[in-house]
Amino acid sequence: MQGNRCDGIERGNETLKKNIIAMNASIMIGLGSFLAVPSVHAESISDLEKQKDSIQEKRSGVESNISDTEKKIDVLQDKQMTAEDQIEAIEAKIAESGKKIEAKNAEITQTKNEIEALKKEIEVLKERIAKRNEVLKERALSFQETGGDVNYLEVLFGSSSFGDLVDRVGAVATIAEADRDILKQHELDKKDLEEKQNAVEQKLASLEVAKAELLEIEKQQKQQKQEKDALVKKLKDQTKKHEDEKMGLEEEKANLAAQEKAIKSAISLENQRLAELEAARKKAAAEAKKRAEQEAAQAAAKAASQAKQQSSSGSSAKSSAAPAASHSSANVSSAPAVSSGTFTRPSAGYVSSTMGERWNKKHAGIDIAASGTVPVVAAADGIVSRSYFSSSYGNVVFVTHSISGQQWTTVYAHLSSRQVSEGAVVAKGQQVGIMGNTGHSFGQHLHFELHKGAWNYSKSNAVNPLNYIPN
Repeated sequence: MQGNRCDGIERGNETLKKNIIAMNASIMIGLGSFLAVPSVHAESISDLEKQKDSIQEKRSGVESNISDTEKKIDVLQDKQMTAEDQIEAIEAKIAESGKKIEAKNAEITQTKNEIEALKKEIEVLKERIAKRNEVLKERALSFQETGGDVNYLEVLFGSSSFGDLVDRVGAVATIAEADRDILKQHELDKKDLEEKQNAVEQKLASLEVAKAELLEIEKQQKQQKQEKDALVKKLKDQTKKHEDEKMGLEEEKANLAAQEKAIKSAISLENQRLAELEAARKKAAAEAKKRAEQEAAQAAAKAASQAKQQSSSGSSAKSSAAPAASHSSANVSSAPAVSSGTFTRPSAGYVSSTMGERWNKKHAGIDIAASGTVPVVAAADGIVSRSYFSSSYGNVVFVTHSISGQQWTTVYAHLSSRQVSEGAVVAKGQQVGIMGNTGHSFGQHLHFELHKGAWNYSKSNAVNPLNYIPN
């Protein structure tokens, strides 16, 4: 009996030792798994740091692009100002040419009036010349019939006295002189007529040539103005293009800054969580050690009743488990159920437009349309990097996610209202806003974008959300 009791005690001690060893092993295994967690999160922090460095590098590149774009805009504006100054100078020259052309037109009109007056003088001269021609014809006929000076001799020999002869000689001399005057005046009138005609015609021709030259100059000046106008328009278009590009780059810079801020916040939160986890690990280790010491003391003090302690220790052991964290999403009764995949559907409704080319532009996401008050939820856990009103996106929320070391960015646009602010931590399925029709939008819908990496102006990181969210 005594031997059996001792054998039982011995067997009980062995069993207790085994149980204690097993219990300590299980505790150490648990602590080992607990200790392994921080290293995983340390890698996560390292990834976040790398993402932060990458975003800083991208921001630097974007700032450099903004600086380059501003320089291009300055150069274009300088060229535009130069061209506009040249246009102003050309317009002044065109106005001056116009005045000169008007002056030439006035001179031409005056010359034409002179020609009309001269025509009247010419008619008078022609009439005078015609009359003289008749007189000269009569003289010539008389000369031909009398043989030249015979008539004058008859006049002289027909005198009745010496006084009459003197009178007749004077008369003949006067007649001859008159004939010579007629011939001389006739030649002068003809010469004057020719000179006036030539002078006026030359003046008119000279004026017409000068006018033609001025018209050609004016034509060239107008052509130069058209070319400068076209150049100014081209420069304005290029300036507008670069200004739009600059706006996009500045928005990209702001988004990168917001994402950097979000990642810094994520690193801070992760470090905070690691600190809490380390405190919990130490507390768990201290509690495990205390329990081991208590159990060892109990085993040594109650060696006699080890069998009962063994049976009672199994029934009295209490297990402690930390309550599982659960996400509660308010106001999502109308939203789709949160899926188990990486991303959940951001809102109820039907896909009214898919990703791809639309209206000759890149549609970098999908549109989900629905009527009524439709909540919009975060597609995955993350940090709100931006929450603001955009002229194109309207009310928009950007959320930065870090999933298995990969950065993602989701965009929720055209919201009627936003319910999260920058820096807020959101859970998958948590409401971020209400579907709306703000910004450049035609009808109530959610424009949803998914970027594998950071959002940028060219949206080069955009991927098709339909490949990632449930249908």
